[in-house]
Amino acid sequence: MPTLTLLFGMPMRTAVAASTISIIATSTGAAVAFLHDRLTNTRVAMWLEMGTSTGALTGAILAGYLNQRFLFILFGVLLAYSGYNMFKTRKAELPGEVVPDRVSRRLDLGGSYYDRLLGKRIDYQVTGTLPGLVIMYFSGAAAGLLGIGAGIFKVSAMDQVMHMPFKASTATSNFMIGVTAASGAVVYFARGDVKPLVAGPVVLGVLLGAVVGARLMVRMKTTTIRKFFIPLIIYTAIEMIYRGIR
Repeated sequence: MPTLTLLFGMPMRTAVAASTISIIATSTGAAVAFLHDRLTNTRVAMWLEMGTSTGALTGAILAGYLNQRFLFILFGVLLAYSGYNMFKTRKAELPGEVVPDRVSRRLDLGGSYYDRLLGKRIDYQVTGTLPGLVIMYFSGAAAGLLGIGAGIFKVSAMDQVMHMPFKASTATSNFMIGVTAASGAVVYFARGDVKPLVAGPVVLGVLLGAVVGARLMVRMKTTTIRKFFIPLIIYTAIEMIYRGIR
């Protein structure tokens, strides 16, 4: 978004449409690698998509009635707090022992994947399913209200609240944002906001980056990934707060 609007001077609606299409490309490009390595927890994704989709619809409806400046500041503060909690656990490769809650046991939300770097299979359980669903609702609302990608909220929620391994959280979030963006893309296509000469190059670049990133992630330590992810959270939080007070 900043690249298209600030560097290339494109209209906001054109940039938003191209960004939405690129999210689908990101999800599609990385999904192949993540699904192959069984990092994506599709059961968790389907559970949380109920909250995200409902929240996105609510946000789109309320967008014209609420003060967006206040919302930018609110979500920025919440994201900064999430980044602080993630910073405290930056040296943890895997979450500690997790006791699944009742919903997680009923839906069998636990999963497993083979970590190439550690050389062993990681079996994990999921907890905080109801709080996670509520957070996903507000994550979807943020996307609908503010026109932002909400993947960064999803990863934080699964990592900090549901205590999933960070790699599984990232892969599952990637799967979810593609589903959410696909529904929004229909609206942009119907409005005629999608400009092929803009969206095409953006999608190609993002798709290449997503494939490379997915290949790299499965070969990196979680602690190393956090070192890249935490500054991204802090930057996003500062940017949101700045947009709220400027």
